Amino acid sequence: MNSLPKGRIAALVAAALALTMAAASLVLVLSDVATTSAERAPVSQGQKLASSPAAARAGAGAPGGLAQATANALYRTGRLADVNCAPGALPAGSMIAYRRFLTRVTNCLNKAWATQFRKARMPFGKPRLRIITKKVRTPCGAWNTGADGVYCSTDRTMYLLITRAQLRNPFPLGISRLIAHEYGHHVQQASGIWNYYWTARNTAGKAARLQLSRKSELQAECFSAVFMSTMKGTALVNQSDWDYTVQWFYKNGAKGWPQNDHGKGPTQAAWMTRGFNRGAPGACNTWAAAARNVQ
Repeated sequence: MNSLPKGRIAALVAAALALTMAAASLVLVLSDVATTSAERAPVSQGQKLASSPAAARAGAGAPGGLAQATANALYRTGRLADVNCAPGALPAGSMIAYRRFLTRVTNCLNKAWATQFRKARMPFGKPRLRIITKKVRTPCGAWNTGADGVYCSTDRTMYLLITRAQLRNPFPLGISRLIAHEYGHHVQQASGIWNYYWTARNTAGKAARLQLSRKSELQAECFSAVFMSTMKGTALVNQSDWDYTVQWFYKNGAKGWPQNDHGKGPTQAAWMTRGFNRGAPGACNTWAAAARNVQ
């Protein structure tokens, strides 16, 4: 009988739970005036998305208009720097280990993206990391219902919530992918990509706003996969767990996002695969992609 070992079954169950929580936490919050949001976690009834941060706080010196998104200098920097990231183990039940793991992954992201911005000859400042065990009110507003992670542009901080369920069933690859996704939003802000995004949203109708949101979220997911590719073949990112993660998003990634502001499951999986296989920010230019590829 070709059955899986009990240990492997338990690991897959833990991974599925972690991915479910991770999908619920792909939430983006920006500063200033609150508006009705296309961003929505699975159990939320109406999250908030605020308007654009001032251009002076994001990507000063970047090219203007559409070119900020479609022809950004980051796209010409080649493969993301491999910083030999090795955050270590993430044992169940240890808050100390969880904090240490999150901090180490963030430090890896800081090093990799700082190198990439230097290649692009663009200024870069790393985001702050705040690890919390209960929901807090950020400078961008109230904590989003159902979210495990938030990037707030007002203080350029990634807020990461550690729940009891996550402590019981940690999935290191899943939580690393989530951190890298939130970091991807910081990259969009620091590079000036969001300057175009928010300018375009101001005059867009509902359908166009949803498409802009998808381009932003799919790019952040692709940036995340680019970072994960630098650890390909390690204990953290083995091929079977990565394939399992991509397949999970293929089937479940769109669930809980009824307005299609994050992209359909197959679309999310496609950009994850593209980023992982190519390993370069230039693979993540969702802004120049055909409409059918950001649905």
